[in-house]
Amino acid sequence: MAVCPVYTTQSLNSTCSISTPSKTHFSSHHNHLVFYRTSKRTSKRGGSSSCVITCSAGDSQTVVIGLAADSGCGKSTFMRRLTSVFGGAAEPPKGGNPDSNTLISDMTTVICLDDYHSLDRTGRKEKGVTALDPRANDFDLFDERVRDLLDFSIYLDISNEVKFAWKIQRDMAERGHSLESIKASIEARKPDFDAFIDPQKQYADAVIEVLPTQLIPDDNEGKVLRVRLIMKEGVEHFSPVYLFDEGSTISWIPCGRKLTCSYPGIKFSYGPDTYFGHEVSVLEMDGQFDRLDELIYVESHLSNLSTKFYGEVTQQMLKHADFPGSNNGTGLFQTIVGLKIRDLYEQITAIKTAAPLQATKA
Repeated sequence: MAVCPVYTTQSLNSTCSISTPSKTHFSSHHNHLVFYRTSKRTSKRGGSSSCVITCSAGDSQTVVIGLAADSGCGKSTFMRRLTSVFGGAAEPPKGGNPDSNTLISDMTTVICLDDYHSLDRTGRKEKGVTALDPRANDFDLFDERVRDLLDFSIYLDISNEVKFAWKIQRDMAERGHSLESIKASIEARKPDFDAFIDPQKQYADAVIEVLPTQLIPDDNEGKVLRVRLIMKEGVEHFSPVYLFDEGSTISWIPCGRKLTCSYPGIKFSYGPDTYFGHEVSVLEMDGQFDRLDELIYVESHLSNLSTKFYGEVTQQMLKHADFPGSNNGTGLFQTIVGLKIRDLYEQITAIKTAAPLQATKA
């Protein structure tokens, strides 16, 4: 599925109650997260059932983050970077699918909508739908209602050229698929991607856009990437990251004595822009790092990172050096967005905590 929300809270209790609803909902109440879904599982007698799952969020206010992207575009990697920023080991629910991308830790709960497919591959083939089609999923909030519940949203926008190169690498090298079957799968999914997934990027607060490099003429291998972090201006509790001078237009080639760069080098850019009619700040990196320990040089020239200490971005990158994208802008910008989300979470929860105290004093 193309959307993986993460529900971030100080303690999202695992205790859940189940009852039968008359209607499907998804809502958030004060000090309580309620997730309602219709579950249509056919019994041996041919019947069906519905359930409501209610999970308490303890004494804290839950902060909800939404992440959207196409299949194979890095959602799982991003979520693992994000949960790492909050600390604690994120693991699949005990007794559930050990390979699930639904993850639970002390501070975060990731709910991956892959777990809400109502049709398997055979069922989708019989009905002539893809996994992106709402009819193939047991989840009905594919509209603005879910956006209204989000405190912050991110979209991973992978260009067609890079997506194709990635799918070939994953599906041919790792899964043994033929080139023809990969091309057919991409073409079959494209109408649903255009209809249900791609339009979501216009609503995102931050977009990580992955494009072919401009440092190598006519490159089609997809190994060297140009990555843009598009940050919407005016978002509450979120201040865009900037390079050198906020609001200026900057082009920077950092290769030299403090940053090792093999061919084709590294280039950073920063400046104001517009995106679907919104004012945004854009930070761009083209190229890849040779040595992650030297990333501290780049980090020292970036501001509004929301780090707790000098070098935290570099530390997080080194911690997950084996994650996909760790040597280029995808890993760097995913890490930075993770730190910004932690800061947003702390601001929101501080306000929620202070409100009852101020009311008591009044």
